[in-house]
Amino acid sequence: MPSAISDSSTLIHLSKIGRLHLLREFHKKVLVAPAVWREVVEEGRGWPGSSELKEAKQAGWIEVVDPTNRTLIHFLRKDLHEGESETIALAVEKEPEVVFLDESEARRIARVYGLNITGVIGILIRAKREEMIPSLRKELDRLRDEAGFWIGEDVYMKALRSFKEERA
Repeated sequence: MPSAISDSSTLIHLSKIGRLHLLREFHKKVLVAPAVWREVVEEGRGWPGSSELKEAKQAGWIEVVDPTNRTLIHFLRKDLHEGESETIALAVEKEPEVVFLDESEARRIARVYGLNITGVIGILIRAKREEMIPSLRKELDRLRDEAGFWIGEDVYMKALRSFKEERA
Protein backbone atom coordinates (compact mmCIF):
# COMPACT_ATOMS: atom_id res chain seq x y z
CA MET A 1 0.00 0.00 0.00
CA PRO A 2 1.46 3.40 -0.98
CA SER A 3 1.40 6.00 1.73
CA ALA A 4 0.08 8.88 -0.40
CA ILE A 5 -1.42 9.88 -3.74
CA SER A 6 -1.63 13.52 -4.78
CA ASP A 7 -3.64 15.69 -7.10
CA SER A 8 -1.98 18.70 -8.74
CA SER A 9 -3.31 21.45 -6.45
CA THR A 10 -1.42 20.27 -3.38
CA LEU A 11 1.82 19.87 -5.34
CA ILE A 12 1.54 23.27 -7.00
CA HIS A 13 0.59 25.22 -3.89
CA LEU A 14 3.21 23.63 -1.65
CA SER A 15 5.78 24.40 -4.37
CA LYS A 16 4.64 28.02 -4.54
CA ILE A 17 5.46 28.50 -0.86
CA GLY A 18 8.63 26.40 -0.92
CA ARG A 19 7.17 23.56 1.16
CA LEU A 20 6.94 20.62 -1.28
CA HIS A 21 9.66 18.92 0.77
CA LEU A 22 7.10 18.35 3.54
CA LEU A 23 5.54 15.58 1.46
CA ARG A 24 8.87 13.77 1.36
CA GLU A 25 9.28 14.23 5.10
CA PHE A 26 5.89 12.63 5.76
CA HIS A 27 5.78 9.98 3.01
CA LYS A 28 8.54 7.84 1.52
CA LYS A 29 6.72 7.74 -1.82
CA VAL A 30 3.93 9.84 -3.32
CA LEU A 31 2.11 8.54 -6.37
CA VAL A 32 0.66 10.84 -9.02
CA ALA A 33 -1.55 9.94 -11.95
CA PRO A 34 -0.40 10.73 -15.52
CA ALA A 35 -2.95 13.55 -15.85
CA VAL A 36 -1.49 15.23 -12.75
CA TRP A 37 2.03 14.87 -14.15
CA ARG A 38 0.92 16.38 -17.47
CA GLU A 39 -0.84 19.29 -15.75
CA VAL A 40 2.01 20.18 -13.41
CA VAL A 41 5.13 19.27 -15.40
CA GLU A 42 4.28 19.33 -19.09
CA GLU A 43 1.49 21.91 -19.39
CA GLY A 44 2.86 23.83 -16.40
CA ARG A 45 6.42 24.05 -17.70
CA GLY A 46 8.07 27.06 -16.11
CA TRP A 47 5.36 27.40 -13.43
CA PRO A 48 5.73 26.58 -9.73
CA GLY A 49 5.74 22.85 -9.16
CA SER A 50 7.02 21.83 -12.58
CA SER A 51 10.74 21.64 -11.90
CA GLU A 52 10.17 20.60 -8.27
CA LEU A 53 8.05 17.64 -9.35
CA LYS A 54 10.59 16.58 -12.00
CA GLU A 55 13.34 16.70 -9.38
CA ALA A 56 11.21 14.69 -6.94
CA LYS A 57 10.61 12.03 -9.58
CA GLN A 58 14.32 11.85 -10.36
CA ALA A 59 15.03 11.51 -6.62
CA GLY A 60 12.58 8.61 -6.54
CA TRP A 61 10.00 9.82 -4.05
CA ILE A 62 7.42 10.80 -6.68
CA GLU A 63 6.20 8.06 -8.98
CA VAL A 64 3.80 8.36 -11.92
CA VAL A 65 1.32 5.48 -11.92
CA ASP A 66 -1.47 4.96 -14.42
CA PRO A 67 -4.84 3.94 -12.93
CA THR A 68 -6.29 0.92 -14.72
CA ASN A 69 -10.03 1.41 -14.13
CA ARG A 70 -10.86 3.51 -17.22
CA THR A 71 -14.60 3.04 -16.59
CA LEU A 72 -14.31 4.70 -13.18
CA ILE A 73 -12.25 7.55 -14.63
CA HIS A 74 -14.86 8.10 -17.34
CA PHE A 75 -17.61 8.12 -14.70
CA LEU A 76 -15.72 10.58 -12.47
CA ARG A 77 -15.03 12.90 -15.44
CA LYS A 78 -18.72 13.84 -15.45
CA ASP A 79 -18.09 15.93 -12.31
CA LEU A 80 -14.33 16.36 -12.01
CA HIS A 81 -11.26 17.41 -13.97
CA GLU A 82 -9.07 14.74 -15.52
CA GLY A 83 -6.38 14.95 -12.82
CA GLU A 84 -8.88 14.65 -9.98
CA SER A 85 -10.60 11.75 -11.72
CA GLU A 86 -7.38 9.84 -12.25
CA THR A 87 -6.23 10.62 -8.70
CA ILE A 88 -9.40 9.22 -7.15
CA ALA A 89 -9.39 6.17 -9.45
CA LEU A 90 -5.76 5.49 -8.58
CA ALA A 91 -6.53 5.85 -4.88
CA VAL A 92 -9.46 3.43 -5.12
CA GLU A 93 -7.10 0.91 -6.74
CA LYS A 94 -4.05 1.41 -4.51
CA GLU A 95 -5.74 2.15 -1.15
CA PRO A 96 -3.17 4.66 0.13
CA GLU A 97 -2.98 5.94 3.68
CA VAL A 98 -3.98 9.41 2.42
CA VAL A 99 -5.05 11.21 -0.75
CA PHE A 100 -4.18 14.89 -1.23
CA LEU A 101 -7.13 16.76 -2.72
CA ASP A 102 -8.01 20.41 -2.22
CA GLU A 103 -11.09 20.96 -4.37
CA SER A 104 -14.34 20.54 -2.41
CA GLU A 105 -16.19 18.50 -5.05
CA ALA A 106 -13.25 16.11 -5.47
CA ARG A 107 -13.07 15.70 -1.70
CA ARG A 108 -16.80 15.02 -1.50
CA ILE A 109 -16.61 12.33 -4.17
CA ALA A 110 -13.46 10.77 -2.66
CA ARG A 111 -15.29 10.39 0.65
CA VAL A 112 -17.97 8.35 -1.14
CA TYR A 113 -15.20 5.84 -1.92
CA GLY A 114 -14.05 5.82 1.70
CA LEU A 115 -10.73 7.52 1.01
CA ASN A 116 -8.77 9.30 3.74
CA ILE A 117 -8.33 12.86 2.48
CA THR A 118 -6.30 15.87 3.40
CA GLY A 119 -4.96 18.80 1.45
CA VAL A 120 -2.38 21.53 1.58
CA ILE A 121 -3.82 23.03 4.80
CA GLY A 122 -3.81 19.63 6.50
CA ILE A 123 -0.18 19.14 5.51
CA LEU A 124 0.75 22.51 7.00
CA ILE A 125 -1.16 21.69 10.19
CA ARG A 126 0.78 18.43 10.49
CA ALA A 127 4.04 20.28 9.86
CA LYS A 128 3.21 22.71 12.66
CA ARG A 129 2.18 19.88 15.01
CA GLU A 130 5.49 18.12 14.30
CA GLU A 131 7.41 21.40 14.76
CA MET A 132 8.65 21.50 11.18
CA ILE A 133 7.39 25.05 10.68
CA PRO A 134 7.49 27.80 13.31
CA SER A 135 4.22 29.54 12.44
CA LEU A 136 1.07 28.14 10.89
CA ARG A 137 -0.29 31.67 10.44
CA LYS A 138 2.75 32.69 8.39
CA GLU A 139 2.39 29.64 6.13
CA LEU A 140 -1.37 30.06 5.68
CA ASP A 141 -0.88 33.75 4.90
CA ARG A 142 1.80 32.85 2.32
CA LEU A 143 -0.57 30.26 0.88
CA ARG A 144 -3.24 32.95 0.48
CA ASP A 145 -1.07 35.88 -0.56
CA GLU A 146 1.78 34.33 -2.54
CA ALA A 147 0.20 31.15 -3.87
CA GLY A 148 -3.31 32.52 -4.49
CA PHE A 149 -4.91 29.66 -2.54
CA TRP A 150 -8.41 30.46 -1.32
CA ILE A 151 -8.97 29.67 2.36
CA GLY A 152 -12.35 30.30 3.96
CA GLU A 153 -12.14 32.52 7.02
CA ASP A 154 -13.76 29.86 9.20
CA VAL A 155 -11.15 27.24 8.20
CA TYR A 156 -8.35 29.77 8.59
CA MET A 157 -9.42 30.77 12.10
CA LYS A 158 -10.12 27.20 13.22
CA ALA A 159 -6.62 26.14 12.15
CA LEU A 160 -5.01 29.09 13.92
CA ARG A 161 -7.05 28.57 17.10
CA SER A 162 -5.90 24.96 17.31
CA PHE A 163 -2.33 26.29 17.79
CA LYS A 164 -3.29 29.48 19.63
CA GLU A 165 -2.13 31.63 16.71
CA GLU A 166 -5.22 33.79 16.29
CA ARG A 167 -4.67 37.16 14.68
CA ALA A 168 -3.58 40.00 16.93
